[in-house]
Amino acid sequence: MESAIADTSGKTLVLFSDSLIGEITDGKLDSPFVMINNSVAWLEGAEPTESNISFHWALDEQNLPQSLFIPNTPNSNPGEYFWLGDGFVNQARNNDIYLFGYRITTTGTDAFNFKEVGNTLIVLPSGSKPPFKDQRQIDTPFYMEGKPESTGSFGAGILVNTKDAGALRPDGYVYIYGVKGNKKEVMVARVKPNDIEKFNLWTFWDGTDWQSEMKQAASIADRGSNELSVTSLDDGRYAMVFQTDGIASTVGLRLALSPQGPFGPIIAVWDASADLNEGKHLFSYNAKAHPSLSMPGELLISYNINSFEFFADVEISPNFYRPRFIRVKIGD
Repeated sequence: MESAIADTSGKTLVLFSDSLIGEITDGKLDSPFVMINNSVAWLEGAEPTESNISFHWALDEQNLPQSLFIPNTPNSNPGEYFWLGDGFVNQARNNDIYLFGYRITTTGTDAFNFKEVGNTLIVLPSGSKPPFKDQRQIDTPFYMEGKPESTGSFGAGILVNTKDAGALRPDGYVYIYGVKGNKKEVMVARVKPNDIEKFNLWTFWDGTDWQSEMKQAASIADRGSNELSVTSLDDGRYAMVFQTDGIASTVGLRLALSPQGPFGPIIAVWDASADLNEGKHLFSYNAKAHPSLSMPGELLISYNINSFEFFADVEISPNFYRPRFIRVKIGD
């Protein structure tokens, strides 16, 4: 079930994009290893113990690791792959899991040699198990292509503000956050859970009201990251958690009185500089909160570490390529 609060007895699907599959022995990466574009884990309950988590990916014809989700829609082209956005259990549609896949293509040899070319809704029928052979993929119109300041996509974060999800102030909507441009501006859309596949029923916050034109979506915050979260707090506020400026060392938090904002100034809740000191090419990115795994009065927040010289650094110190977690106490 989708849960807006801690659920110590539930099951959580953890989504990963680029995933390194291999073994680490004495701090060194054993060969051979394989990099795939996405994978998942199932976590039983909320305790981060090895016995509670299992990792999953697909296998190709040679029995080698393969991504679970590979673009296969009318708009997809050979060679494209998925990086994953956020997802949720849609209790209005038979508990099917809906998650966002960003169609990505490789563009060159630079460190950031990729480009998003489309936005896809991936549907996992209730009870589906890895490798999710019964998945459905639906092209959406929620990728905005244009100049660097206006290119963006929706699905970076999802707030399920429904009674079934245990929301504190439910209004019956699912809020889907997007990010655009080099200023990392955050946008928001909303739709009733049962209408998630009826894209003409989605509405977008224009700064004053909800309306049907995606290109009129207002910036409700800037300096965000391409993965983020918005969480309802006990005191009536909403907390947006993100990596400040996308790939800087600071985990940031903004507060608002509604899911659409306006969101206040950035509150720095963590400095990841110590992690970055492990290597000269490292950077931190894509922080987000996990309310279903957070205890009362706190937010469990994850952030990731990567390298501008990934394949060279992973041979030397493969442990850098793992998520980190912090717990942030929420008060006045």
